[in-house]
Amino acid sequence: MRNFGNSPAFVILGVFILSCVSHVRSDASDHRYKEGDPVPLYANKVGPFHNPSETYRYFDLPFCSPDHVKEKKEALGEVLNGDRLVSAPYKLNFKEEKDSSVVCKKKLSKDEVVFFRKAVEKDYYFQMYYDDLPIWGFIGKVDKEGKADPSEYKYYLYKHIQFDVLYNKDRVIEISARMDPHLLVDLTEDKEVDAEFMYTVKWKETDTPFEKRMERYSMSSSLPHHLEIHWFSIINSCVTVLLLTGFLATILMRVLKNDFIKYGQDEEAADDQEETGWKYIHGDVFRFPKYKSLFAAALGSGTQLFTLTVFIFMLALVGVFYPYNRGALFTALVVIYALTSGIAGYVATSFYCQLEGTNWVRNLLLTGCLFCGPLFLTFCFLNTVAIAYSATAALPFGTIVVIVLIWTLVTSPLLVLGGIAGKNSRAEFQAPCRTTKYPREIPPLPWYRSAIPQMAMAGFLPFSAIYIELYYIFASVWGHRIYTIYSILFIVFIILLIVTAFITVALTYFQLAAEDHEWWWRSFVCGGSTGLFIYAYCLYYYYARSDMSGFMQTSFFFGYMACICYGFFLMLGTVGFRASLFFVRHIYRSIKCE
Repeated sequence: MRNFGNSPAFVILGVFILSCVSHVRSDASDHRYKEGDPVPLYANKVGPFHNPSETYRYFDLPFCSPDHVKEKKEALGEVLNGDRLVSAPYKLNFKEEKDSSVVCKKKLSKDEVVFFRKAVEKDYYFQMYYDDLPIWGFIGKVDKEGKADPSEYKYYLYKHIQFDVLYNKDRVIEISARMDPHLLVDLTEDKEVDAEFMYTVKWKETDTPFEKRMERYSMSSSLPHHLEIHWFSIINSCVTVLLLTGFLATILMRVLKNDFIKYGQDEEAADDQEETGWKYIHGDVFRFPKYKSLFAAALGSGTQLFTLTVFIFMLALVGVFYPYNRGALFTALVVIYALTSGIAGYVATSFYCQLEGTNWVRNLLLTGCLFCGPLFLTFCFLNTVAIAYSATAALPFGTIVVIVLIWTLVTSPLLVLGGIAGKNSRAEFQAPCRTTKYPREIPPLPWYRSAIPQMAMAGFLPFSAIYIELYYIFASVWGHRIYTIYSILFIVFIILLIVTAFITVALTYFQLAAEDHEWWWRSFVCGGSTGLFIYAYCLYYYYARSDMSGFMQTSFFFGYMACICYGFFLMLGTVGFRASLFFVRHIYRSIKCE
């Protein structure tokens, strides 16, 4: 790996991380205003509250629009996040109060009334940004009081919005929007309606410093009752880890000690008794696996995804992903994935060459497509769905070109460079025992020692260590909850890695003790099986814990979660195999192998 120490990719990665960190600190100097100065207010998007992926442009609904709708230039991450910022129809100049100022008077046509009514029925909300501070509100309400039959419901559109702004000297600190429940437009009947849209602006001074203005958004996930649940999750996971590691360490150490004593006897005694257990297969245990090109590619991709996860945690822990830092996470994912592709190339090709593979170019192509291929196909399908819905999740052509250029000019060359460095590393596979010419026959094994029951056992324990934290992550990614407790998430991630490694090692030992020497792929799929459990949790979350509905939201949820769970499968499979390889080398190094 020394070949990459001073490579341009890692220099760029370092600069990117530093720029992200400096961005967190730098925006303090850009937001100073004098009385009467215009403060930027952008309308972002509207959509059903329970369908976070299904969002539309603000002016897709027939609101009052300014004469010249000005679009804000957006970064890559903002576009990927579905943000489409345009100038809002309201004017909120600094410290300038307004009382029931008219935005516009409008006669809503019959079609516009139907359009608004459907939006109100689906709980449409709007989102705006004022001086980079988020504002939300619902566009209307449904009056169900005392009405059993849905046909009797009354539908109303809010026509008056009040902005309450807090400021400290020459800076905006906080903003909230309230809808006036008494000033409404009745949308119940299909007929033309006159609407007069108004807004009020109130200013109030506060002592909160500018540097702490984002804390109110992150505090929601740090409330005492939330923290108690998070710490309960940590304690639950730690107890699981301690019990598991203690149990496995005791069993394995005792069993291995007896094995070492038995196998360490002098050769005369050893000749008198038939060899059994894991020593019996010492001539087969390091026999290279089937489909070694695919195996090496999976290891390379898993190692890259593990590196990506570690870098994302580093950025999260230094405060880059503060609430409503629009698109920062998506930008980081795209850039870091592109820059770490050299790691995938290096690991895959060097391991493939250690396994005496010859077609390293094909192996490199397989590595490049193993994760990106399914992700690209999923994206193509979901982007087509978003285009059909005219949703903001549909990426513009220019953004797709940028991503293709990143893949062509950064990801692919680094993958090839990594592959060349891996091929030239010329490391040999370190096997303590010689492999025999012909493989031994594996004895018949009971059903519970087959791959699927073993995967179920291997995936359940790591999943049980993380499932409480999963709810909060899902509620943040697929809802409107804010998640900022990255330190706790990092602890849970470390616990996940430890449990995955230990359970895979234990199952590998029991597999070898049963004289089954085909442990390579088994250790990988057992380690990665937690990804399948997470996908099963997706089904539970969708039907039992969320109110998501509609074809677009359902396809986005299950499509992108399939890609994420597949990524987890590759990453944790790599962890499981590496731990098992270390363990198998250790035990066979400790005995005499003929």
